[in-house]
Amino acid sequence: VFIMHVDFEKLRMSGAGKAIAVLTSGGDAQGMNAAVRAVTRMGIYVGAKVYLIYEGYQGLVDGGDHIKLANWQSVTNIIQLGGTIIGSARCKAFTTHEGRLSAAFHLLQRGITNLCVCGGDGSLTGANIFRSEWSALLSELVQQGRITDSLAQQHTHLNIVGLVGSIDNDFCGTDMTIGADSALHRIMEVIDAITTTAQSHQRTFVLEVMGRHCGYLAVVSALASGADWLFIPEAPPEDGWEDHMCARLGESRSKGSRLNIVIIAEGAIDKHGQLISSSYVKDLVVQRVGYDTRVTVLGHVQRGGTPSAFDRVLSSKMGVEAVVALLEATPETSACVIGLSGNQAMRLPLMECVNMTKEVQKAMNEKRFEEAIQLRGKSFENNWNTYKLLAHQKPAQSKVPNTVHFLFFIFHFKKRRVFANAPDTACVIGMKKKVMSFSPVTELKDSQMNIKVQKNSIYLK
Repeated sequence: VFIMHVDFEKLRMSGAGKAIAVLTSGGDAQGMNAAVRAVTRMGIYVGAKVYLIYEGYQGLVDGGDHIKLANWQSVTNIIQLGGTIIGSARCKAFTTHEGRLSAAFHLLQRGITNLCVCGGDGSLTGANIFRSEWSALLSELVQQGRITDSLAQQHTHLNIVGLVGSIDNDFCGTDMTIGADSALHRIMEVIDAITTTAQSHQRTFVLEVMGRHCGYLAVVSALASGADWLFIPEAPPEDGWEDHMCARLGESRSKGSRLNIVIIAEGAIDKHGQLISSSYVKDLVVQRVGYDTRVTVLGHVQRGGTPSAFDRVLSSKMGVEAVVALLEATPETSACVIGLSGNQAMRLPLMECVNMTKEVQKAMNEKRFEEAIQLRGKSFENNWNTYKLLAHQKPAQSKVPNTVHFLFFIFHFKKRRVFANAPDTACVIGMKKKVMSFSPVTELKDSQMNIKVQKNSIYLK
């Protein structure tokens, strides 16, 4: 892991004589345009030529007008736009040797040996394969007479850097991927709208969100909306879940709720690996409980719309760091991907992150589900555990301790901390790399309770 603290003035014109190209590949994600803008303008700032590759790897294979020299104005007024203005495509040709040979030729024609790829793990893996074959591709082009040996000697190495564009937030090593926050905003807008009509008609809604292999969107939207039930591929429900779910929905109604919200990731499965579909859940509720139940499949609306402020800033930080990483790359430097940790852009070894991401899927395939959740990272695991804690009231304890039982939080804006007292212990709750950490302050008994104000902070003693 490498966290960079950049002196931008020293970088001024440090890229003179170099050429950088940027492309977006795979499924689009809100914030990709902000990333393209950042890479383009940072590249120009350091004095490099910057090229935009249109239609992803297909544009790299086809060459011609698909590869265009950019200027500062080329990326004006795109930061607020969803999708990607340079287009994206899934390219079968690039998976072949001939396709990559053609791509190398088109880069050499323009003297490009620095490539920034914004996409998912498949797109980034493809870029790493391209990089590893670069020398062999150049030799073959020389043998074919398509380039001179002199040109090949001037461009002996290809530097690549990855930016993870994926609304699923399914890439290991980074707290957030480009587009995930915006997708959550789309989902929450829909859930909030549906909740009002569901309450009016006392309906149950089953909402299917994207996440074929990763339940991040489902987990966070369920936590943020207070959903009654949640299905994700990393945590299949136990056998007999149908009875348990219907009982939970019925209990909620019996206590006065006029609606139920069930959120299901499109890749949700049971313990035996069988798909749990939204239509199956709907029919189950209708047949067993008799509630008026509707299904809403959000689909590609989650990819659409303008990027959130978070995604615009995230993409801008990552794009700047990507250019710095390309400038500092050497033939001995391994390919890297730009991630986010503790709100800081950082460089991570690309293939280690890709392999870790694949390990999650392998764990799920082998039904090691608890390990799969842990491999997703602490943030995912904490969101999942917090949802389970808050979704359903647990049975009351039979014995009540003598300690005062109440909990209240005070948010200290200046220090961005929450001060709280919990049963038996007062503690300070802080955020470290998006994970809550607890530091005990003092034991709290009913005879010891008082509040102290010190340095604009409120403490419980």
